[in-house]
Amino acid sequence: MGLGKTIWASPADYLRRMAADTPVLFFAPAILQDTVRRFVRGFPGLVTFAVKANPEEQVIENIAAAGVGGFDVASVPEIRLIRRLLPDAVLHYNNPVRSRAEIAEALGHGVASWSVDSASELDKLIAAVPAAGTEIAVRFKLPVAGAVYDFGTKFGVEAEAAVALLHRVAEAGFVPALTFHPGTQCTDPATWATYIQKAAWIADRAGVRIARLNVGGGFPSHRVGADAPALEAIFAVIGAETAQVFGDDAPLLVCEPGRGLVGEALSLATQVRAVRDGDHVFLNDGVYGALAEAPLLGAPGRLELRDAQGVLRRGEARARVVFGPTCDSVDRLPGLIDLPGDIAEGDHLIFHSMGAYSTATNTRFNGFGDLRMVTVLDLA
Repeated sequence: MGLGKTIWASPADYLRRMAADTPVLFFAPAILQDTVRRFVRGFPGLVTFAVKANPEEQVIENIAAAGVGGFDVASVPEIRLIRRLLPDAVLHYNNPVRSRAEIAEALGHGVASWSVDSASELDKLIAAVPAAGTEIAVRFKLPVAGAVYDFGTKFGVEAEAAVALLHRVAEAGFVPALTFHPGTQCTDPATWATYIQKAAWIADRAGVRIARLNVGGGFPSHRVGADAPALEAIFAVIGAETAQVFGDDAPLLVCEPGRGLVGEALSLATQVRAVRDGDHVFLNDGVYGALAEAPLLGAPGRLELRDAQGVLRRGEARARVVFGPTCDSVDRLPGLIDLPGDIAEGDHLIFHSMGAYSTATNTRFNGFGDLRMVTVLDLA
């Protein structure tokens, strides 16, 4: 996706001056870099970025410029991307299932850390990866609430099985580590505390002093509600709980936020294609495009409606059904969306906190899917 050279003051400034008949992602590098620095200052360990959340080159480059040198890569194409943009970056290959061909190519790119959640995948790594100085983190899962949806349904091994895997990692001569993911948009610091307690239990049962504990992603962005998430409270609990339960054996900490870093740095402007009989609203983007996460997380709650000239609509709110543009009935935002009653065709509905999983999951279904990216100084 190309990025225009012009820098606009805000989305409203752009909409006043330019035609926006295709969806527009407004990117604010200053907001992104401020968020990155907030993590670097506050998190009690190494901050890496989960590339899958937003692999746009300008996003990666701004994250690196703000102080992040490590990247959680989940595929060979992501590894190639980071190596091309940032040849000296540290790579953590934390997709715990890989083909032998993927392992071989990743080795050639100097991957520093790997994750694993099964004996069969650990067998592959032991056979192919030189042990000296190479970290392998055993990924475990717990039935802990606190996130919008659970990341343990696909990856992660039960704590008891993690004991055996961790023992094998150490016995094979690798640098032993543990990792977990509390689930997306996790706002409860206690969730991290529970995982950290279990990590100490696993290490103790395995008789292994782990070098590092990766506390995953899951850090929330300001997607809904009036108040921004309290990231510093989460950071404080992670640091304090690690010190308390591990004591003198406390491992180094690493995190791999995706949404938490990039979510608030981009906003999506959609155009109203029609208001059918004054009722249902049809947009030029939907769940096959940049709003693909809506069926999982619910429709983004921070939004505004502006007319064709960029002027904010302030009519009395009315609950509406909102559809995307495709000829498919499932292309609908979940629930009802409160929108100003004076909404009209040609208006722009702007969704904030759209920096994560918007460009990465956009499709071309039905011929839709064009996305324009525009740089702005601010998103207000």
